[in-house]
Amino acid sequence: MNEKKSIIITDEAIKAQRNIINKIANLNKNKCLKFHIKTYGCQMNVHDSEKLSGMLKEMGYINTKNIEEADIILFNTCCVREHVEIKILSRVSQIKELKTRKPDVIIGICGCMMQEKEIVDKIKNYYPYVDLVFGTHNLFKFPEILLKAIFSDSTVIDIWDDNPNIIENIPIKRADAIKAWIDINYGCNNFCTYCIVPYVRGREKSRRPENILNEIKSLANKGYKEITLLGQNVNSYGNDLHEGITFAKLLYMVNEINGIERIRFMTSHPKDLSDELIFAMRDLGKVCEHLHLPIQSGSNRILKKMNRKYTKESYLEIIDKLRVNIPDIAITTDIIVGFPGETEEDFKETLDLVKKVRYDAAYTFIYSKRSGTPAANMEEQVDKNIKHERLEKLIELQNKISIEKNAELNGKILEVLVEGISKRDKEKLTGRTRTNKIVHFLGKPDLIGNFVNLKIKETKAWTMQGELIQ
Repeated sequence: MNEKKSIIITDEAIKAQRNIINKIANLNKNKCLKFHIKTYGCQMNVHDSEKLSGMLKEMGYINTKNIEEADIILFNTCCVREHVEIKILSRVSQIKELKTRKPDVIIGICGCMMQEKEIVDKIKNYYPYVDLVFGTHNLFKFPEILLKAIFSDSTVIDIWDDNPNIIENIPIKRADAIKAWIDINYGCNNFCTYCIVPYVRGREKSRRPENILNEIKSLANKGYKEITLLGQNVNSYGNDLHEGITFAKLLYMVNEINGIERIRFMTSHPKDLSDELIFAMRDLGKVCEHLHLPIQSGSNRILKKMNRKYTKESYLEIIDKLRVNIPDIAITTDIIVGFPGETEEDFKETLDLVKKVRYDAAYTFIYSKRSGTPAANMEEQVDKNIKHERLEKLIELQNKISIEKNAELNGKILEVLVEGISKRDKEKLTGRTRTNKIVHFLGKPDLIGNFVNLKIKETKAWTMQGELIQ
């Protein structure tokens, strides 16, 4: 691995990447070269793929959904769960046959998995047909890495173990013309014992507020209606800037931007969710009434082992404050079952908390051992069958609550931002309410990108059916 522990990114270094983009664009002139990116993981990975797409577009490549016709294939990887890593490496193995048929196709792997040395070593030893490998900290160097790979007979590997700098003005080819992701901070300082993110994404660093605001203003000028502010922990935004600019204050600034009509954000860590933020959500008309607030476990004993730095009591106090100040708020969460040492009593406490909070939806996961994290070496690893039994019970409970919560919306008229044609029913359009509920309805395609009022006619656990109010 090409590790750099102390890095200063100069304007000249950024300019060099721009020159390489132009050089590759000239090489590709009058050619019809195509790229395909397969993205795994969270919204931040999705947004990273938008940046890779932006650079590739400026280098003269065209996006294709058909991997068979691609001249460049990139796997943007996630390492949060073991089964995802297995799935990714399996897909990379399958691509060998395509490389045999099309030896000039360039295959690259990037993202969080590449920050794990053992994975990079495995690629070097067992996947020699992979042309380039890079990680999360030097994504901006992709043009340079690609140029080397084009003229190299061996795998080009460029992994940095950290990068304290924030690189602005990377080209972005957004996947949507209505909604946009906006990074506001990177990395994580929390070191939950089960989580590998701080090791692969680095320490927290916040973008300058003026850069964030300028990006959002540019999107508003292009007709974007909704933005989602992204960070591993958006609530800690600004702590490293030492200028008194909190996440709540940033929301006030974003709320003033003309053209943007909805503001969302994720993810929030409960230990950093302030009254100031709750009041901002209450008072700012563009901030949507939805909060994703991971609890992970309802047992204080397990929360302590997870190093979450809050208790179920303090978490429930936050929930109470949110519902007092924002009565119609939708609250979603993440929950892990089968954490090392989790007893049946600990799991029952999680079920009890879910019953008390009554989440609109929950993303539930079986604990996955991640090499390099403290939890991986903990004793009392829970039996796989027990994990699955607990997960099924949790899903059954949450689905019941989700159905009941959504049923309360039957007959109500809700504002929906129309996002596109439904993937399941091509005769219908689909959109989201301010509380992030998905609604399908009959309507003409010219409504896409507009706000409409829908009367809710049918509800399920995850989606609803609506009728257009003329």
